[in-house]
Amino acid sequence: MIKRRDIEKRESEILSQKACRAIDSRGRVYEEEPCEYMTVFQRDRDRITHSKAFRRLMHKTQVFLAPEGDHYRTRLTHTLEVAQVSRTVARILGYNEDLTEAIALGHDLGHTPFGHVGEAVLNKIYPGGFTHNEQSLRTVDVIEDTPKRRGLNLTYEVRDGILNHRGEGIPFTLEGQIVKICDRIAYVNHDIDDAIRSGVINKDSLPSDEIRLLGDSHSERINNLIVNLCSNSEGKDLIALSEEYSAALSSLRTYMFINVYNSQEVRNTSDLNKVELIITSLYNYFLGHPAEIPGIYKEIEHEEGIHAAVKDLISGMTDRYALNLYDDLFLPKSWRQL
Repeated sequence: MIKRRDIEKRESEILSQKACRAIDSRGRVYEEEPCEYMTVFQRDRDRITHSKAFRRLMHKTQVFLAPEGDHYRTRLTHTLEVAQVSRTVARILGYNEDLTEAIALGHDLGHTPFGHVGEAVLNKIYPGGFTHNEQSLRTVDVIEDTPKRRGLNLTYEVRDGILNHRGEGIPFTLEGQIVKICDRIAYVNHDIDDAIRSGVINKDSLPSDEIRLLGDSHSERINNLIVNLCSNSEGKDLIALSEEYSAALSSLRTYMFINVYNSQEVRNTSDLNKVELIITSLYNYFLGHPAEIPGIYKEIEHEEGIHAAVKDLISGMTDRYALNLYDDLFLPKSWRQL
């Protein structure tokens, strides 16, 4: 039988000197008795995957709103792809796979319904603004709970990686830095795959120099980016692609913003207006009907005010839940039966 101390001993023997070992974790906000069988990072990973917020990711938009077909990415499949790419990099470099996986699985828990469109709307209407990385940390710190307390009480290393997976912040662990870069590697490439499948772009329209360098297919690009990232980061205190590969990936990302994320087909004006109408209407409804704010969000209202509670409530909704709730609240019953 393999116990926690055996795993910690194995980490000390096989992981890189630059890796973050579970036994060296900075700990949790609330001290806990160690598990006999799992390290602190393994416990964090399991707490995230068993959370309600993680399950809801399967019904949240990645890029395409209500796509026709079963093969388009959702926020959950994106998260799993980031976790897999990140673990591969961590394994090659000799860093902590459990920590890397926990950060990757939790990095998007705070995403809104309707993808980045929903995030933009909440950022517009919530006082103080909204970003999904801050909301992801808030989800594991405040909104989710365990039988003993509110919040999942994750380790500082996992919480830091979740918060700093985007933006200017740099995670203080190399495992967190791996997730930050692999998030971009994953979404740029799988969004290309989905955009080609949807007909928004075609393969021949992709930037030729970048494709020649990174690879002609999805699998080639992922493999080449992983190899380059590992080769360029080995033994260093910063996880980074080579300048050439970083520039090529950034160029592909820019191409995607121009031709996909901001394209007429994806950012259909009427659809964007509908998303804004739904989220704004729900937000204003709960502001005006605080008695209908459910569960944990009622506690947040008492502690932090109604705007924080409503923002947390709406950001946690899935696309279909938000749509159904909007119908229930704002459409006459006779219309819903037509």
